[in-house]
Amino acid sequence: MSEAGRRYLAVVTARSGSKRLPEKNVRDFCGRPLFVWSVRAGLECPAVQRTVVSTDSPEYRRIALDAGAECPRLRAPELAADTASSVDTVLEAVDWFDGAYGDDDAVVLLQPTSPLRDAADVEAAIEMFERTGAPALVSVSPAECPPEWMGQLTDDLRADDFIARQRKGSRSQDLGQWYRLNGAIYVIRIGVLRAERGFLPAGTVAFPMPRMRAVDIDDATDFEFARLLMQARLTQAD
Repeated sequence: MSEAGRRYLAVVTARSGSKRLPEKNVRDFCGRPLFVWSVRAGLECPAVQRTVVSTDSPEYRRIALDAGAECPRLRAPELAADTASSVDTVLEAVDWFDGAYGDDDAVVLLQPTSPLRDAADVEAAIEMFERTGAPALVSVSPAECPPEWMGQLTDDLRADDFIARQRKGSRSQDLGQWYRLNGAIYVIRIGVLRAERGFLPAGTVAFPMPRMRAVDIDDATDFEFARLLMQARLTQAD
């Protein structure tokens, strides 16, 4: 429990199935099912009192319990579809504990597709959340390139207007450092989440993380890249 008496509930959202990478959340990732790395990040963070897994799969539930997480029941069927809201899924998990968590307590959303984020990252994020007094915190990483270098393609694939004319020839170092949401850590007071129905209310503070610990796995290329980074980390730790 924090100095302010605030309790933290870590929620790992591990829905079964995946269109781009089948059964992504339970694929073997350096010796563990992918989502278990996020479970461990919650369990090993001193500031987190409980780590719960929200899943629609009995198999995933068994894996979660074996890993040391709580999983009181399967998530509601309407929250298992592709279109289900993360807000509703997280709040359902909070409500599983029958009012044990109040509006000033906080939830830490740990998405299973960010296995390189560890307990130290979560602890540092919570410390920043407490120190700033913000209603919410979201992790960010340096963007791979500035937005001025991005554009949409036309049907004929001509690139005449791909980059704004006033920005052509600009050096990346002259465009400043840009950041992007990385999906690794969200921290938000429960009352704010209920009221705002979103993880980015006014006053949200950004928690910068290195790209090397914030790969978000969406497809097979992401998976392999993250796996290589994790293998390197584990080798260095030996």
